[in-house]
Amino acid sequence: MELLLPTTLCMAAAAALINFWLALRCGQVRAKEKVSIGSGGNELLERRMRAQLNFAENTPWVLALVGLIELAGKGGTWLPYVAGAYLLARIGHGLGMDGGKLETGRGIGVMVTMLSQIGLAVVAIMVALGKM
Repeated sequence: MELLLPTTLCMAAAAALINFWLALRCGQVRAKEKVSIGSGGNELLERRMRAQLNFAENTPWVLALVGLIELAGKGGTWLPYVAGAYLLARIGHGLGMDGGKLETGRGIGVMVTMLSQIGLAVVAIMVALGKM
């Protein structure tokens, strides 16, 4: 039996794990600072909450585009690399949102996220128009 949409399946699994990790990072600050609802004015918690929400805002679009391109049979060997780069960038963004020495990860994460979305959207349009 051939596995359907292996890139999408792997990306979805990795995204779920990254989302769990981002939530866990929020929970660690919540427990330490005894903040149950909202951010309690804690800057680190606000940063970590925003990192998780930013992941939740962007990942469904990238995952949908990856899945639809793969479903159309146009993913080729390049698609897993785009998905992997996106996910690594989101880890960098999550760490970078804390500030400090890893802050560069935030900018790299934003750039790779935007380039991934735009690139995948262009590919999807080209596939839809029969140009690819």
